[in-house]
Amino acid sequence: MALLDLLGRRWALRVLWELGDTSAPTFRQLQQRCGGVSSSVLADRLRELGEAGLVEHAGEGYLLTGQGRTLFDRLAQLDAWAADWRPTAADQQP
Repeated sequence: MALLDLLGRRWALRVLWELGDTSAPTFRQLQQRCGGVSSSVLADRLRELGEAGLVEHAGEGYLLTGQGRTLFDRLAQLDAWAADWRPTAADQQP
């Protein structure tokens, strides 16, 4: 599965984002952080992200792999850019 196809799937980016801190949340904790994701969808995303080499199950929780951390860091840069980007009223005029 191509990475962008995977990241475009419902909840995939949110799961990555929630795993971005250094804790290793359990399945239940991750489900609570994602608020609203069903257990079957979360299990599917974790499996797919694991198969892509981005997430791993460590002990009782989940962590980003080295590749997952690299992707997260790049997503964080995009998030910072988006926080600075504010369309002005002039930008929204036809």
